[in-house]
Amino acid sequence: MRNYKEVFDTLFNSVGKVVIGQHEVVEQISAAVLCDANALLEGYPGLAKTLLVKTVADLMDLRFSRIQNTPDLMPSDVTGTYIIEERNGRREFKFQQGPVFANIVLADEINRATPKTQSALLEAMQEKQVTVGNNTFKLDLPFFVLATQNPIEQEGTYPLPEAQADRFLFKIKVGYPTPEEELRIVDMYTAEEPEHKPKVVIDKKSLIALQKITRQIPIAHDLKQRVVKIVTETRKQKDLIEYGASPRASIGLVLAAKARALINGRNHVSSEDINSMAFPVMRHRIILNFEAERKGMNQDDAIKQILDKVK
Repeated sequence: MRNYKEVFDTLFNSVGKVVIGQHEVVEQISAAVLCDANALLEGYPGLAKTLLVKTVADLMDLRFSRIQNTPDLMPSDVTGTYIIEERNGRREFKFQQGPVFANIVLADEINRATPKTQSALLEAMQEKQVTVGNNTFKLDLPFFVLATQNPIEQEGTYPLPEAQADRFLFKIKVGYPTPEEELRIVDMYTAEEPEHKPKVVIDKKSLIALQKITRQIPIAHDLKQRVVKIVTETRKQKDLIEYGASPRASIGLVLAAKARALINGRNHVSSEDINSMAFPVMRHRIILNFEAERKGMNQDDAIKQILDKVK
C-alpha cells in the first residue's frame, strides 16, 4: 500500500506545481476518480477549478473536454449529432461526436444550462453511454463528469434537481487560498516562466487497475454499520433536516472511505476516512428545514452534529 501512497504523493506534488494549495480538493477529486464516479465542484470564480481539472486529466493521461454551459446550449451540443456527408456522389448521415466523448468532461457552470441539456449528461454519467436517435454509443472508459457551479449569481440559472445532484458522488467545496498561498500564486503567474506540461503520473490502464483495487480495500463490519447509522440518522433528525440522504449515500461513503485509505497508503478503512468523506458525500443529499436555516446552519454543520452523535 505504501507504493500507492508514493504514486498519489507524486500526483499531488505535480498538481501543486500548477495549482497552489487546494490539497483537500485534489484528494477528493482523486477519490472520485478512484470510485469511478462524478463530482460537483462549487466555488467562486477565479479559484482555478478548470485549471485543476485540466491538470488532473493531463497527469492521468486522460482525454479532456470542456462544455461551457449557457441557457442556449442544446443537448446535441453535448452528445453530438448526425451530419450529412457527401461520399462518392452519395449523401449519407454520419455521426459527429460531441464533447461528451472524452475521459474527463468538465461541465462548467452546469446550473446555467436548461434542464433538458442538463439531462443530456445523465445517461453518460450513469450508463457510460450516449443515445442519439435509435443508436447507442459506448463511451471510452474511464469516464467522469466533473461539473462546476458558482454559489453566487443565481439569476438566470437552473438549479440541479435533487435526482440529478444525487448522481454526483461528491459535492466538493473549493475555498479561497490562504494569504501565503495567494502570494505564491501571484509570484507564479506574474513571473516570466515558460508553461510546462505536466508529466503523466498514472496512465489509463493503471487507473482502471487502481479502481478495482479501491473496491478490494477491506472495511470492518462495525465501520460499515457506522456508515449506515450516519446516513439513516439524516432521515431521523427532523429538527434539522427536512429530507435525508438515500442508500446511494451509504454506498458512496463506503467507497469514498476506501479510496481515501488507498490514497493515504493504508490497507484498511479507518473511522477518520469516514468522518472526512462524509461531508462531500452528503452535503448535496440533505435538505435542511426552515428552523436550521433560520439558525444560520448549513449542510456541513448538520453533518458534523450527526458525526459527533454517531461515534
